[in-house]
Amino acid sequence: MKPHRWVTDEPVIPFECNVIYEDAGIIVVDKPHFLATTPRGMWYRQTALIRLRERYGEPGITPAHRLDRLTAGVVVFVRDPALRRAYQMLFQERRTRKVYECLAPCAPVVRPETGTVAPLAPPRPFPLVRRSHIVKDRGRLQAYEIPGAVNAETVIERGGLVRSAGELVCRYTLRPRTGKTHQLRVHMASLGLPIVGDDLYPNIETRAYDDFSRPLELVARSLEFDDPVTGEPRRFVSRVPLGLNG
Repeated sequence: MKPHRWVTDEPVIPFECNVIYEDAGIIVVDKPHFLATTPRGMWYRQTALIRLRERYGEPGITPAHRLDRLTAGVVVFVRDPALRRAYQMLFQERRTRKVYECLAPCAPVVRPETGTVAPLAPPRPFPLVRRSHIVKDRGRLQAYEIPGAVNAETVIERGGLVRSAGELVCRYTLRPRTGKTHQLRVHMASLGLPIVGDDLYPNIETRAYDDFSRPLELVARSLEFDDPVTGEPRRFVSRVPLGLNG
């Protein structure tokens, strides 16, 4: 990993990054909202990676995969350099099973401009599978959808009502079958169901870096895979709650 510049003025992120599991090969954490997985831009020490390296005194710790800074939930780090490739390939080759949860409006589904929406238990609108072609340009904050061959697919199921910020919204379970940048946020917004607290989709909102009052209500709730070293089935579950500011 390339060296990072030392940042002297980054805000302190007042949320713990709890360890769910650790052994000689990996460390699994429950990343909070607002904490980046790895250093980027103004964030260095206030990232999950640097917190772990400082906590354990192990500079060789590396991420097996990443979550967006605003998304909370399960993240796997590799502490044994000899095992780094095995765990990273596990994610690159999509041999994992991921389940996310989010809060979003309980409105009817809007027909997207591109791609398809297919209910899986018609005539019920949910669960459904959303398919589209997502593009993310370097230097552009938002990913966006264009006509073309499908490269992003998400199964979406609607759950019960939750009160968030004084409003009733629905809990959704999201199962991505692909891993495009901002895929879940783009797909939910394209259906007219933007995730609560989203400052990028459908519209960009400018917020202060140290404003932690409105988290993106999206959590990587569970992660399952067969361990590439031992073959043992693994399942890790996030305890980060949704809708606390209700």
